[in-house]
Amino acid sequence: MLFHWTEYCIEASLLGAFMFAACAAVVLFYHPDSSVAAAVRTDFNKRVAIGILMGLTAIGLIYSPIGQRSGAHMNPGTTVTFFVLGKVEPVDAACYVLFQIAGGIAGVALARALFNHRVAHQQVQYASTVPGRHGVAVAFGAEFAISCLLLSVVLWSSNASPTSAYTGIFAGLLVAAFIAFEAPYSGMSMNPARSLASAVWARQYRGLWIYFTAPPLGMLLAAGVYVAVRGTDAVYCAKLHHPHGGVCLFRCNIDRMPGWQPSPP
Repeated sequence: MLFHWTEYCIEASLLGAFMFAACAAVVLFYHPDSSVAAAVRTDFNKRVAIGILMGLTAIGLIYSPIGQRSGAHMNPGTTVTFFVLGKVEPVDAACYVLFQIAGGIAGVALARALFNHRVAHQQVQYASTVPGRHGVAVAFGAEFAISCLLLSVVLWSSNASPTSAYTGIFAGLLVAAFIAFEAPYSGMSMNPARSLASAVWARQYRGLWIYFTAPPLGMLLAAGVYVAVRGTDAVYCAKLHHPHGGVCLFRCNIDRMPGWQPSPP
């Protein structure tokens, strides 16, 4: 049994960084002592600003050298979906999920250490994701839909040579748009580890089951549709962005993608 400890630790650090950025952004735009929160008055404008910050964060992490090495899943739903598609070994899938969870919790812990009580304020709540005022059914449907859309874009983009290099940008743009427009319905998670990391620190478990079920189910539906149209042989790797050469722990056959050329080293 072969373990890829470097990639596991990278996945932990990536989601940890994302969660720290999420907490920092919510403190900046929602804590009552923040001058930025006072200047940006409407909730929609705050969500747009946070969406831009988190979208750029996601893009930066995906295209970072370490993100390119691990594949930048940062999400148990993404890892499980690629496992079902036959691209990830069982031990790697299990370790990715465990390290993503640990990394997310550690990222919120770092935010707690640096921002102290501000990140625990009722307006911030460790950037928790909870169902909106429309209820759990709407939150579940919204999480299912946005997760399905995200993974659909990832699969169709990353497995086509003209668009594969831009998959991370598309994913970041979707994150930004979902935070701006979908967050009032479910908090915009798409990620069981992301929601758990906030819930552990906020001790806010209301509706947590939604974020453990809807995102993976939505992603699996996206995978099912993709495979029904193009077949499993048209899933070439499990990386969101495949760099030139380097280490790839997945069942990778990226060289078989029609028209694929490695990016410059």
